[in-house]
Amino acid sequence: MHPDDHGHEHGPDETPHTHPHPDVDPHAPLAESGTGQRAVRIGIGGPVGSGKTALVAALCRAMADDLRLAVVTNDIYTTEDADFLLRNGVLPAERIRAVETGCCPHTAIRDDISANLDAIEELEDSLGPLDVILVESGGDNLTATFSKGLIDKQIFVVDVAGGDKVPRKGGPGVTAADLLVINKTDLAPLVGADLAVMDRDATARRGALPTVFLSLVEDPSAKPVQEWIRGLM
Repeated sequence: MHPDDHGHEHGPDETPHTHPHPDVDPHAPLAESGTGQRAVRIGIGGPVGSGKTALVAALCRAMADDLRLAVVTNDIYTTEDADFLLRNGVLPAERIRAVETGCCPHTAIRDDISANLDAIEELEDSLGPLDVILVESGGDNLTATFSKGLIDKQIFVVDVAGGDKVPRKGGPGVTAADLLVINKTDLAPLVGADLAVMDRDATARRGALPTVFLSLVEDPSAKPVQEWIRGLM
């Protein structure tokens, strides 16, 4: 048996787990935002299919008239999320950048953030002053977290189709995100998910950190998320 970098022991034929621990951020935090010198950067992460891109699209539609917005998307091998935003015309093409990570999505938002930093810098250089930059992670799991060297605040999105046990499972995304969004609440009766149980378990995991319930079918402007972002300005 031999320990890996995190103290976990492995047998002689096992490959050590090489992903950094989700609590370890190798980058220094950003300087304070809200000074008028740079945009507030908001990371949006969550499992595959939780509705991250649809949420980004809704926020852009709702806030583009009065805030200077830009978006960076992350996909492993494609620009699919950026293409979705472009097809739906939520922002002009020059306000959207696509990063192809070529690796596990959380690597590009936490471990090697250089491609995302380059994309943000290109947006700021070409567009001038911005109010908000949304950085959408590729679909990942409950361990996905953003580096504080990349974003100011993190939104984590889960959906009720994954079952009402998801908040109870915890993980850094659920427990530590600045805002937890429990999405697709309109599906709860169809999948047998109990929203009261999800609310209870989210509160137990998150303490005073806020959680909102959302259905973009019933609330296409994502009002509670929009209000939370505006409150950061």
